[in-house]
Amino acid sequence: MLQTTPATPHPEPIPHAEGVSNDEFRAALARLAAGVVLVTAQEPPLDEEGRGEDVGMTATAFMSVSLDPPLVMVSLRNGSRMDDLLDEQPLWAVSVLAASQRQIAGRFAMKGRISDRLLFQDLAYVRGEVTHAPLIGGALATLECRTEQRVVAGDHTLVIGRVLTAELPSPDGDPLTYFKGRYRQLG
Repeated sequence: MLQTTPATPHPEPIPHAEGVSNDEFRAALARLAAGVVLVTAQEPPLDEEGRGEDVGMTATAFMSVSLDPPLVMVSLRNGSRMDDLLDEQPLWAVSVLAASQRQIAGRFAMKGRISDRLLFQDLAYVRGEVTHAPLIGGALATLECRTEQRVVAGDHTLVIGRVLTAELPSPDGDPLTYFKGRYRQLG
């Protein structure tokens, strides 16, 4: 059964502990290498005839949570387009990006970017059978998920999703990673 968390006002920011600045915190966590994924979802249609717009976001704060049941988690900045969408749309997807997909990661990570419709325009993808969200061609793995829980944590929301499908379209490639503020390849 889908569990929903009632909407709560975002809490006031808590000051950092003495001696820890935003820059120090960012610098320390930049030393943690992370895999890169593209989180996608489809907005609900505006009318009965249409299909909603596809939305995508690059994420590095993504992880496995549980094997039984299969759960994953993504961290979304509060008030971001993806956070707002996944607050109303429980179905979403994840494409685990390969090292060769650095341009896709950069495209969906841009601030002040063009519309999502144009970002997807020339990408190879298939629609998930369950979520109807775009699953990027050439990804190392793809997952379709349904939100189980949302947890507000500071200036982000942790979205925990039950994995509904898991595929390995390109299982032999190398992963795209993010380290010290840059996309990187292993090796």
